[in-house]
Amino acid sequence: MTIDVADRRPAPRQDNQDPALFGQTPSQTVGPFFHYGLPWKGGADLVGQSDMGARPELFSEAHYVLNLSSPTGTPEGQAIELTGRVFDGDGAAIPDAMIEIWQADAAGRYHGEADSDPHFVGFGRAATAEDGRYRFRTVMPGPIAPGHAPHVAVSVFARGVIKRLATRLYFEGTEGEDATLALVPAERRATLVATSAGDQVWSLDLHLQGPRETVFFDL
Repeated sequence: MTIDVADRRPAPRQDNQDPALFGQTPSQTVGPFFHYGLPWKGGADLVGQSDMGARPELFSEAHYVLNLSSPTGTPEGQAIELTGRVFDGDGAAIPDAMIEIWQADAAGRYHGEADSDPHFVGFGRAATAEDGRYRFRTVMPGPIAPGHAPHVAVSVFARGVIKRLATRLYFEGTEGEDATLALVPAERRATLVATSAGDQVWSLDLHLQGPRETVFFDL
């Protein structure tokens, strides 16, 4: 007696995993959860003891309990404020982005290098507000080496951004002959140069896409 192998084949799948029913599902971005879990109280204040950084209105009082960093002393150099707004490709403000900065101290040395300022870590993290604005308090960085103008490394995390966007912030009037900035087409260098807003406040908007897109660097 012979058995038809075809008789033992399983019936076609008709459950919710059957691609014939639904096809490929679209990809989705998880989060962002930046405001709730990542920017911390005081994380955007590199020179003082304010609670800049996180947005306490998005936390329940019971959860907004992280203490500020213990001060070790006052960093050397000129205290400044960095600010600006983050926009998407349509020109709409992004209220749930997270900005990180990393910079040298006033003498151009990174934290941990020989003779670096022991009171200045150089790293900060800030959430954007409802209008897309970020704010940091820090010090004016010194040039890290000849051919490098004072600058701040900036990273942007936002919805739909799977891999962080990295760029630099320079200061108008001090960018000079920076070796990295020279690699950027002249007509787009302004997207990396903060302008003075008075009283030691420097402003640079970040555009993730569109005609005014900020120049971002390959990592």
